[in-house]
Amino acid sequence: MKPPEARQEAGVAAFDATDRALINALQGGFPLCDAPYRDVGEPLGLSEEEVLVRLQSLLERKVLTRFGPMYQVERIGGAFVLAALKVPAADYEKVAAAVNALPEVAHNYRREHALNMWFVLATETPEGIAAAIDKIEAATGLEVFAFPKEREYFVEMKLHA
Repeated sequence: MKPPEARQEAGVAAFDATDRALINALQGGFPLCDAPYRDVGEPLGLSEEEVLVRLQSLLERKVLTRFGPMYQVERIGGAFVLAALKVPAADYEKVAAAVNALPEVAHNYRREHALNMWFVLATETPEGIAAAIDKIEAATGLEVFAFPKEREYFVEMKLHA
């Protein structure tokens, strides 16, 4: 099966009604079984292969930026923390590349604030946070501001495509 055509509509990669239905079906309640993509595709009239091809196409075209499970890393012995840097504008791209090169960096956001680069660090152990911060500070020459979680809230966010 060929992936859907990569069209552009107003600068955004277009997707068809089947892609929309697939995106909606993939938000929550993903089946835990031997053939989950088959089970997702069946009610949509898609084969397992069609689901996988469409999902890959959506990721490649940046309609979706990520597809995967969300883990509560503390429950399996790890840790995560929200962190920020105060990056000089002229160095932003270079610092972003250095920060994003680390496997501990889950994602990174630019903000209009004195602390203009925000990212999440996720590590296999709580001690890994300090080591990751040390790596970032050594690579960038900038101080990392870490904001450990005080409370956790569950916000189930599903976006209808």
